[in-house]
Amino acid sequence: MHHQAMAQDKPYALISEVSEEGYIQEAVDVIKPHFQIITHQEFLQDPDCLSSRIQALFLWDNKPALEPSLLRSLPALKVIANGGVGIDHLDVPHLNSLGVRVSNTPHVVSNATADMAMGLLLASARRILEGHLASVDPNTVRLPRNLMGVEVTGSTLGIIGMGHIGLKIAQRGRGFDMKILYYNRNRRSCEDEQTVGALFCENMEELLKQSDFVVLAVNLTPETTGLIGLKELSFMKPTATLVNVSRGPVVDQDALVQALQKRTIRAAALDVTYPEPLPRDHPLLRLPNVIITPHAGTDTNTTTVKMVQMMVDNALAALGGRHMPSEVKPL
Repeated sequence: MHHQAMAQDKPYALISEVSEEGYIQEAVDVIKPHFQIITHQEFLQDPDCLSSRIQALFLWDNKPALEPSLLRSLPALKVIANGGVGIDHLDVPHLNSLGVRVSNTPHVVSNATADMAMGLLLASARRILEGHLASVDPNTVRLPRNLMGVEVTGSTLGIIGMGHIGLKIAQRGRGFDMKILYYNRNRRSCEDEQTVGALFCENMEELLKQSDFVVLAVNLTPETTGLIGLKELSFMKPTATLVNVSRGPVVDQDALVQALQKRTIRAAALDVTYPEPLPRDHPLLRLPNVIITPHAGTDTNTTTVKMVQMMVDNALAALGGRHMPSEVKPL
């Protein structure tokens, strides 16, 4: 009896689903002690009973989709805790006007995303995917000796967006003795620059012209949408590689296809596209000098659990009327 009473005391939280597509079990175990978990499916089966009880919504991979109809059916909602840093899919002023506070999960995603950036960079530079496919191909008689790659050690790494993730990427680049350039809205402190050995570029053109690898690590905003277009790609070296671990719309995809086809740049390695996934007939999928991964930058057990823990901390703070560790305020 006592246990049931305690369960009833827990606030209700709406999540997408528990599965490979949604929340891993380890993440659910983080939520369970604090919230009565309702999956979207359960909610749709009994909205009348549940709508007035749900106070928190945990948004993972932008699911459940924040349709106006869903928001209207959650009158008791007080907080939306978003998994991930990017909140370009959330209308924060509108949500705040409904009395809903919003949070994200900065910093905890930085290591995994920086690792992914380096993984894509290395795989593209050393043609690891092509080498693997040739090595496992049943028709291979003689292993290819013509997979000439690009030397990463000692090359120039240009980072566009020097936030928490950008700094982690620079730190890793330093381990490869790379020369590190960065472009950011605001220059970082001398201390930060010295810690990762990074040189500030006053303008993006300067960085693009010098870099062997350009890594995008910016937030998606109106200013960064289409940040890399035909002009920017034309500034890059023909031997350079573009790596994107930020958001798909930061790059003008049509311009990228053109640059890759004409070999204006050597290659691209993308963890993000728009849309995701790309239509199966999209030209990017047929180019030999592209690697694409399925927006998996934060997909490790360690980082997922840290993200969900932060979502829980934010939601509990909001429900308790306290300061939230990472509340998103309207710009």
